[in-house]
Amino acid sequence: MRIFLSLVFLICLAAGGWLYWALWLPVSPPANTFVLLPTGSSTRRIASELRYQGVIRNADAFVVWHYLHRKRSLKAGEYLFDKPASAREVHDRLASGDIYFHTVLIPEGYNMFEIAKAIQDAGLGSSQEFVNIAMSDTSLIADIDPEAKSLEGFLFPNTYEFTRTQSMHDMAAAMVKQFRQVAAEIGLTPGPVAGFSRQATLAENEMESVVTLASIIEKETAAPGERPHVASVYYNRLEKHIPLQADPSVIYAEELQGQYGGRLHHADMQFDSLYNTYTHAGLPPGPIANPGRTSLEAAMHPAHTDDYYFVSDGNGHHRFAHDLEEHNRNVAAYRKAVNGR
Repeated sequence: MRIFLSLVFLICLAAGGWLYWALWLPVSPPANTFVLLPTGSSTRRIASELRYQGVIRNADAFVVWHYLHRKRSLKAGEYLFDKPASAREVHDRLASGDIYFHTVLIPEGYNMFEIAKAIQDAGLGSSQEFVNIAMSDTSLIADIDPEAKSLEGFLFPNTYEFTRTQSMHDMAAAMVKQFRQVAAEIGLTPGPVAGFSRQATLAENEMESVVTLASIIEKETAAPGERPHVASVYYNRLEKHIPLQADPSVIYAEELQGQYGGRLHHADMQFDSLYNTYTHAGLPPGPIANPGRTSLEAAMHPAHTDDYYFVSDGNGHHRFAHDLEEHNRNVAAYRKAVNGR
């Protein structure tokens, strides 16, 4: 009997030691270890993946610990392990859903191709996959732009926190949701735009027209205070049926066809595309980028001027002109400023 009790004691001691080793002693995983746990993963699969990645010592002990705490389910997602932790602490993190978020910064004026690259650079998937969604998933904006050819213009610039378990559709939907929120705040809604006084220059879908013009304004100037003035130039041109002649629209036309070489040349101004505002009067068929709030507001509430031209002053702002003669003087001043540097 004494031998039997001693044997039981030794077994319990060994089991306790094993559990202490497997569950209580901290493990130092390889530096910045990311573990992705897909939705629907079983506890056994989760434990095996954690063991394979060097986050815990023993999968069986982890499973046992989980079944002793079955009221706490483990959350799917991506986790970052960058410091020593015991298996119990790892279990607590998975039970609380302490997942890792990838930060994606979308500056104002990014187009869908640039957004796709930002998403890929953040480690969230293929840029081409996002472009495919942006080009096809127009159901996300069907109520506000039924004729939209893509999500361009409605992927609102912001800083987003995404996880690798989110789909590209989910990410695009989050950006569209942010656009809707800002649009509602500034009174940009489907149908006639509230308080807008220049409806005659726009298409039937004023929201689409405002977003399209705002996207051009966004690409033309980085100075928020200038945007209403730039908007007035374009509205003046639209009313006189003068081509907008916006370089960013030519760049976008070439990007859509994968032919932009990084710089515009004189020959590019004849590029065959409805987005080319040198060869086609009026607004292009849709937005050429994703404008921010101030550009949207500028397109809704342009300044009242009699200007038809503007050119860079070489210092981040622009010189505006009413006629071609004045504009040519401004162009000469710009070239002199650039050549004199």
